[in-house]
Amino acid sequence: MRNAARRAELARRMRGGAESSNGSTSSRSRADSEAAQPTEPIPVMAPSGSGPQMVQPDAVARGFVVYVGLDEDTATAAGTSLHKIATEMRDYVEHIAPESQVHVAMAVASAAAEGSDLEVVRQALGDPTVHGRSAEPAVPQTPTLPSSSGVLIDLARREVQLDGDGLNLTYKEFELLNYLVDNSVRTVGREELLKTLWRNVDVDQMPNERTIDVHIRRLRSKLGRLANTVRTVRGQGYRFYEHPEVTVWAAPEYSI
Repeated sequence: MRNAARRAELARRMRGGAESSNGSTSSRSRADSEAAQPTEPIPVMAPSGSGPQMVQPDAVARGFVVYVGLDEDTATAAGTSLHKIATEMRDYVEHIAPESQVHVAMAVASAAAEGSDLEVVRQALGDPTVHGRSAEPAVPQTPTLPSSSGVLIDLARREVQLDGDGLNLTYKEFELLNYLVDNSVRTVGREELLKTLWRNVDVDQMPNERTIDVHIRRLRSKLGRLANTVRTVRGQGYRFYEHPEVTVWAAPEYSI
């Protein structure tokens, strides 16, 4: 009877150990599964000085940021580009919330930088929720033109220079030039330009295609001797053509 009792106690302990082991394995599996899930938005208090900031009871959400880890080569292989993705995200936000203010920042880093694309992006753009080592912020370089000749299209500062002198482009003229530059691999139709550049205008206030022609004519006039970089494709629309004297500068961080 004593031997039987001992065997029963041993069997009970073994069953308990197995259940505990299974419970630990299950807990680890659940933890791994939870870690693989998309992260929830993390509230971060806007800094008002040095050190961490506590979220006050009267604090309200003022916006959000989405960090995307994706290199340009991978985006190109997928048939798109980082600029196109960022632009479409911006357009979507402005579509569902017309009163929103959107700023898009591109992160650049050495190909030898340690960590995943997402980690590098978060570190480069100063994500306050990143723990561990911090990456040195990229220092934007000032674009220069040899002997200040030709046209410089500075997307970062939203400026255009001709032979070193700034061109006084209107907001729509720059937006038009910017869009043609971004889509320089193809001809852009007038209807597409209208829907893109006047997307926030009411239908009854939408200008006609002649408005595009007027803006193109004024833009060419300001581009002077390099006006032919913006050409008319008869029956199709307009297209931006590269020229040895035209430099397009897109800094590592700029608004789109």
